[in-house]
Amino acid sequence: MVISMHPIQCQCGAVKGKLDSIGTNNRLICYCTDCRAFAHFLGKAPYVLDEQGGTEIVQVAQQRLFFYQGEDLLSAVRLSEKGMIRWYATCCGTPIGNTMANRTASFIGLIHSCLDRQKMDKDFGAKVAILNTDTALGHRKPKQRGLLGVIVRFIWILVANRVNGRYKKSPLFNSSGLPRVTPKILGAEEVENLKSAV
Repeated sequence: MVISMHPIQCQCGAVKGKLDSIGTNNRLICYCTDCRAFAHFLGKAPYVLDEQGGTEIVQVAQQRLFFYQGEDLLSAVRLSEKGMIRWYATCCGTPIGNTMANRTASFIGLIHSCLDRQKMDKDFGAKVAILNTDTALGHRKPKQRGLLGVIVRFIWILVANRVNGRYKKSPLFNSSGLPRVTPKILGAEEVENLKSAV
């Protein structure tokens, strides 16, 4: 059996990996202010965000992700002490993805900037859910769609990998269940400035 693999790469090419693209996934555009703040923190807003401040994300199980170059260049940040861990490449500031702080919640929301745009429809499907539209930029907000399907598939990813124990194979957490790097926690004032940036 040939396993389909989707390439993962930072902008400068120093960090490279592959994603087993066979399996349950969610493809969505998130307009939340946290995702927008992350892009501004990295100085990558024009590269990551759409015209209304949305970030396209593909949610998959973490163990489907493999890095074969530049793992030591991965770093992480949190927008609060209890916030998601947001992973990025230190070499060029490319955002990689978002995870929870506990590896048992074994999903990662991969940011489109590290994926192959030409292969996304083939590997993840052409249907894209639209979420958190109330915080989209502009007066005419996008219409939310696909929320129920996203929730169902998200729960399936979490439950299936908790039951079979595959959550322990995450490349982003060590054998003790801790993040492979200690995330930097941003201050409240800095986060508010990032969220209000346009």
